[in-house]
Amino acid sequence: MSKPGIDGHWRGGIVVSRALRDSGMELIFGGFQNIDQIVESAIHEDVDVIGLSIHSGAHLAYTKQLLDKLEEKNLKGNFMILVGGVIPAKDFSTLKEMGVANVYGPGSITKDIVDFIKENF
Repeated sequence: MSKPGIDGHWRGGIVVSRALRDSGMELIFGGFQNIDQIVESAIHEDVDVIGLSIHSGAHLAYTKQLLDKLEEKNLKGNFMILVGGVIPAKDFSTLKEMGVANVYGPGSITKDIVDFIKENF
């Protein structure tokens, strides 16, 4: 779980991270990282899921950067990508078309996130 860029809203990422941890998943909390750092951490830690928590309004740009970087490293499709934050519902389908497995906005139920990951692995 990482926050690309430097937006300062932590609550959602922390709440989801705790829910994943409490469900028995191993979690690497990257905090604020740029896209290169997120990809390198995912490779180094051998993760299955990359979670982005974005509240800056740059969710489309950051997601594209992430997917482009994964493709550049021949890793596109190696990770489940989940995106959450203050994301307009109208952008959910665009993010999924880009390759995001699922998108979670304000009010999402953490159990739904946990269940989605478990059901898709």
